Amino acid sequence: MPIRSEDVKALRAATGVGIMDCKKALMKADGDIERAKKILREEGRELMAHKGREATEGRIEAYVHHSGKVGVLVEIACNTDFAANSDDFRTFTRDVAMQIAAAKPRYVSPEDVPAEDLENEKEVYRVQMKKEGKPEQMIEKIVEGRIKKFYTEACLLKQPFVKDAAHTIEDLLADLRSKTGENIFVKRFARYEIGEEG
Repeated sequence: MPIRSEDVKALRAATGVGIMDCKKALMKADGDIERAKKILREEGRELMAHKGREATEGRIEAYVHHSGKVGVLVEIACNTDFAANSDDFRTFTRDVAMQIAAAKPRYVSPEDVPAEDLENEKEVYRVQMKKEGKPEQMIEKIVEGRIKKFYTEACLLKQPFVKDAAHTIEDLLADLRSKTGENIFVKRFARYEIGEEG
């Protein structure tokens, strides 16, 4: 039976496991999400248990664009020094730093967007919709759609990866967690560009 992409996403959100592993587990479970979770647990791949583990290791990656006009510092945390020094982790941190330089995210994830900023965005969209003469009952639905788009532009984890737009940074992170079996997350970043106010 064909596996629905929304089921793969739901399983990944529930377990923190990479997309391909989620797809395989769903295929084995004939599309049953609960059975797929059990299969992942049996394979030692379910990572939600790692959420409570302290992520006190990691790397700080620096990236300066060859123009010399854009620079990035990003801190990515994990559980062990072993994972932080692995080739996969180093590649991920370099890719994330380059992503920040190229795609200019403002926040790590939607949860990091301050309520005030979110409300300001919504208000701007509401005013636009009213000016366009959209019916009142449709406005909130349209605003929610615009907010999703805002997240894909403003939040690092939701952005399409600049080297492969079929995947988001969140997808890459889930795959790295799956490979290492560790709680890995982007803690913070700073992006500098010549001529921009800090």
